[in-house]
Amino acid sequence: MSGQSASTGAHAEPAGPAGGTEPPQGDGLRRSLGFRDLVVYGLLFIAPMAPVGVFGTLDAKSHGAVALVYLIATVAMAFTAFSYAQMVRVVPQAGSVFAYARAGLGKGPGFIAGWMAMLDYLLIPAVAYLFSGIAMNSLVPSVSRWVWTALAVLITTALNLWGVRTAARVGFAVLALEVVVLLVFVVAAAVVLIRDGAQRDWLSPLAGDGSQGAFALSAVVGAVSIAVLSYLGFDAIASFAEEVTGGSAKVARAVLVCLALAGFLFILQTYLVALLEPLSSAELASDPGKQGTAFYDAVDSAAGSWLHDLVAASKAIGAAFAALAGQAAAGRLLFAMARDRRLPKALSKTDSGTPRVALLCAAVITMVAAVWAARRDDGMDHLVSVVDIGALTAFLLLHASVVGWFALRHRDAAFSFWRHVLVPVLGAAIVVAVIWEASGSAQVMGAVWLGVGLVVLLAQGRGLARGPLRG
Repeated sequence: MSGQSASTGAHAEPAGPAGGTEPPQGDGLRRSLGFRDLVVYGLLFIAPMAPVGVFGTLDAKSHGAVALVYLIATVAMAFTAFSYAQMVRVVPQAGSVFAYARAGLGKGPGFIAGWMAMLDYLLIPAVAYLFSGIAMNSLVPSVSRWVWTALAVLITTALNLWGVRTAARVGFAVLALEVVVLLVFVVAAAVVLIRDGAQRDWLSPLAGDGSQGAFALSAVVGAVSIAVLSYLGFDAIASFAEEVTGGSAKVARAVLVCLALAGFLFILQTYLVALLEPLSSAELASDPGKQGTAFYDAVDSAAGSWLHDLVAASKAIGAAFAALAGQAAAGRLLFAMARDRRLPKALSKTDSGTPRVALLCAAVITMVAAVWAARRDDGMDHLVSVVDIGALTAFLLLHASVVGWFALRHRDAAFSFWRHVLVPVLGAAIVVAVIWEASGSAQVMGAVWLGVGLVVLLAQGRGLARGPLRG
């Protein structure tokens, strides 16, 4: 929308495909991304080996059925991916869920969706940078982890400022490296399993190892509430809707493909490492201190320290570039909200097709959070406890936006009950369940951030919350 229509709501939005809305003209974003670039950004943000850090926790909680946990989690997140695909086709704008909620629910809910997503997009990169700093510090202990963390921020920020196309090319090389390391792990694991056999029953990653009693669906569902957080990042693809060539259908397809690929990789690697795990799920459950390194320990005992070190180095590099993708998405979100006059106008400026001011703002906030956490022993715990709740709340508003747009505002011959009501309602129910299972500190932080957003919303004027714009 143009700045005038966005602020007053007095003018109709330009019609796009399927009655949708086109991005404002003259916003300066350059269309240079292809389908591969979108998938690269999504997989970078997610990280192909995301389960490494949470494998032990999920194995203990699910009674050994960790591969089943990721299978169910992939299906659960497919509802959210499907809702993104529906909305990006009719609202192909930067800002992702901010733009969707604004179009489907109104100005006020749109602002809140963007505000809650900011908590996710600004802090998830901080967690990734911190992880990279910790990993590099373990390899070069003479350099403090906060220095490594700050260096990772500076390098990836420079790439993002260089331009989205350049960042995507470098990101593709890093992603290729991560995939190669993952393939090496798969081959090495297969060799060990063929040569030495499995430590657990071959079906245990899907049915449980029996060390904590009979299979318990409740235990698996409880673990799913944690596993879905491994997928956060695929939604960042939608933030580049105004920079892709070939139309919004390409973005919708990339979102779905990215989730499917991530799910396949997660299920494959957790299945294999569960078979290599020398400890039972009951032993991991009784010793939480071993859960964080369970993946590495299993690889080390089965294939040797060389594979352990290779996986660790890959995770260190991959984490920094996951943050690169997250920072890029955060910059687009700040840009879109500023263009809509919900954040300072300076953030909406572009330079050679790149929202550099918004990117720098996101980088500064992320740098402060990451370095602060890197200088504290409990810094990682503080960050992780709050980053997820923002994304989940935004997902909830995303599902509501699908119903609002297709079932209420633009109900026509293209309306489908199962695509535009049933799927988003089921998706919203899954998100509510995950929020319910989140830690108390995360829920409190989310409530506080939401409260601040409501105050900002009221300060911007009651006219913002008067309901949906007229299409």
